[in-house]
Amino acid sequence: MPTELWMQAALGGLLGLLVGSFLNVVIHRLPRMMEQQWQAEYAQWQQEQQAAPAQPDAQPPRLSLSQPRSRCPHCGHAIRWYENIPVLSYLALRGRCAQCHAAIGLRYPAVELACAALFALCASRWGITPTGAAWCLFSAALLSLALIDWDTTLLPDDITLPLLWAGLLASALQWTSVPLADAVWGAAAGYLSLWLVYWGFKLATGKEGMGYGDFKLFAALGAWFGWQALVPIILVSSVIGAVVGIALKINSRLREGGYVPFGPFLAGAGFAAMFFGPQRMLQSLLALAGL
Repeated sequence: MPTELWMQAALGGLLGLLVGSFLNVVIHRLPRMMEQQWQAEYAQWQQEQQAAPAQPDAQPPRLSLSQPRSRCPHCGHAIRWYENIPVLSYLALRGRCAQCHAAIGLRYPAVELACAALFALCASRWGITPTGAAWCLFSAALLSLALIDWDTTLLPDDITLPLLWAGLLASALQWTSVPLADAVWGAAAGYLSLWLVYWGFKLATGKEGMGYGDFKLFAALGAWFGWQALVPIILVSSVIGAVVGIALKINSRLREGGYVPFGPFLAGAGFAAMFFGPQRMLQSLLALAGL
């Protein structure tokens, strides 16, 4: 790799570490912010149903991505800036809180390193360009969605919808190789296809096989890769999801109800499509299957 590409990859990786630290906040707080909003809306609805206005219950401090400051969940120790340096602080603290010495989850440095690797790969492939920045944004959003969905079975509109619009805008600005018409049809076909599967499954079984967030995520992938990529992406994500689901069932690690969120597998197929291309990704899967 030429020196210039090494420098770009290193710069992308450094930026990825910083963004990855922020993604840890997003992954942890965004679902809780959504729950807090739902609870507030439900409390307001309850008050509206009462004949006389009730005294509002004491509400916890409003949570945001910036407030309050990050704290140890065990002892409440406010994390200082030098205890929040990506990866290095985790290593210096030996994976434990500076105050109470409770263990800090390995996921935090893992997310930072994963984001750094993704940004470095984007920078080495597309350079420090608008195209490289667009795919870095795509990577950060997809990584966040995969982990949030795995933890909570939620795919927040606050990420899926901007990701969809970003794909369309990147196509319109020619920051990706997907023509705008293909991106628009990809978004529409991605949403509609899973919407039809959802209702077909619900009418046949009376159960919900997936959530609306999956429709929006698949629509976003259609916007970024075009309608031609939808079949390879859904096939690869379905196969990977089936393999992981079977492995979890064998090891008795399926969550209650036997539900496995589909978002992480859509995200995994999205990453594969970004680096290998949808058609090559599908060919590799067929080759592994001996077809």
